[in-house]
Amino acid sequence: MNRLFRALSALERAGNRLPHPFWLFWIFVALLGVVSAVLAGAGVSVTLPSSGDTVAVKSLLSLQGAKFAAESALDNFAGFAPLSVVVVVLLGVSVTEKSGLLTALLRVTIGRLPVRWLTFSIAFGSMIAHVMSDSAYIVMIPLGALAFRTVGRSPVLGLMVAYASTAIGFNASPLVTPADAVRSSLAAEAAHAVDPDYVITPVATYFFTAVSSVFLAAVIALTVDRVLARRPEFEPTPEDDAAADRLFNTAHAEAPQPGGPVGEVPSALTLSAVEKRAMRRSGAVLLLYVLAVSALLLPGSPFRGEGGSIVQSVVVVNIAVFISLLFALLGIVYGRRVGTIPSLSAVPSAMADGVKSFVPVIVLFFVVAQFLAYFTWTGISNVITVEGARLLKSLDAPHLIILLVIILAISGLNIIISSGSAMWSILAPVVVPLAMYIGLSPQAAMVSFMIGDSVTNTTPMNAYFVLALGFLQQFRKGAGIGTMLSFTVPVALAVLVSWSSFFALWYALGLPLGPGVPVR
Repeated sequence: MNRLFRALSALERAGNRLPHPFWLFWIFVALLGVVSAVLAGAGVSVTLPSSGDTVAVKSLLSLQGAKFAAESALDNFAGFAPLSVVVVVLLGVSVTEKSGLLTALLRVTIGRLPVRWLTFSIAFGSMIAHVMSDSAYIVMIPLGALAFRTVGRSPVLGLMVAYASTAIGFNASPLVTPADAVRSSLAAEAAHAVDPDYVITPVATYFFTAVSSVFLAAVIALTVDRVLARRPEFEPTPEDDAAADRLFNTAHAEAPQPGGPVGEVPSALTLSAVEKRAMRRSGAVLLLYVLAVSALLLPGSPFRGEGGSIVQSVVVVNIAVFISLLFALLGIVYGRRVGTIPSLSAVPSAMADGVKSFVPVIVLFFVVAQFLAYFTWTGISNVITVEGARLLKSLDAPHLIILLVIILAISGLNIIISSGSAMWSILAPVVVPLAMYIGLSPQAAMVSFMIGDSVTNTTPMNAYFVLALGFLQQFRKGAGIGTMLSFTVPVALAVLVSWSSFFALWYALGLPLGPGVPVR
């Protein structure tokens, strides 16, 4: 274990020396310019298997390259698909989050299960919370500590379970999340290099991720309750109660608590009568909404795709719009009833607050859009994917082995580059076309990325590692990085092995990843 900690510390120091992703991508642009100039000078070209066209590498450092960079900058950013998709989804999710509905859903999920299922309920609640993106950490960590304290267990253990579940299972959820919108949009753009009409929607992997959320919650619960919870440091102490109250009140001091004054700790995590009525109304709206959308897909409906296809329908292809509208409606209905959204005039400000939290990613998207456009224009992406596909075909490796190798490679890379969107922005233009050239489902390759990008999220390179450590130190003053890693590393290893095995079984059975999306 000491060797592992030393290795992780070395990786932490190396990762800390990396520049901000914004500047990292500009460095990639500079490297791309040099490499493209060398390859163009050498006359490198490839023949695309999909069309038979020959594509030669062009130099980004030439006058032609400079002209392209200057005249395409605005179009690159405006036409960057993830930007519009993610912002649209966030508009709806922000209303739901502001209303308190998501937190209420988490509380009822945790509070209704028997005590022996508490660890599972916290882990599964964390999977639900992924719809709130990074806000899931801020909500779940104090909620986990409070839930464990309520039943007489160590709040420190509850805190650890909530953090590990939120981080390690970040790409699994029973709900469609903003991260799904980002990944699918980047994957679709990459797929268009091979097939301009290829469609990858935010629900492309929904079946797998929804089932995975339950599976991972069970794996985490078994690992914690059967092994880690037996450690003496997770015995509750008299000081833990006061620390748990401070932790919850600090985390929620600025958030309006439905059914009670600001900062009030919910009694035993139960909902008030007002909240229960609001939840029932929201449930009725959800049912009506699902029925209405289903009616749009009836035979003969103009919302269906070519040839009456449901997969190519307006609803599925533009699912981000329908998801956003659903979240907004649920948030408005719930918020109006409990008072967190007093009037419709409060809805735009709630949306603005949600988008405001996404501004740093929008800034990053600007340079990502430029890099991807340059990468495509130079033709280097074609060289890598065609030659890579040729190499893989010569090796004749089974597709499942390739997918498992991708998981291991990404899990290692994720220790240093903790931003999943940044890493997928770099890898999607290579991984997705390469998968298509060798006959591998690009959605299956995306699932491999999602697993690898999740399981090593609890290293110190995760920005929320420091947040969790700060919460932990409110209970244990001497706690440090090693304290956190001694808990999260065993959970991460258990999830890596079990989730990879689960995906291998899913692949072997040939189960669909999402609506109309075969795994192979």
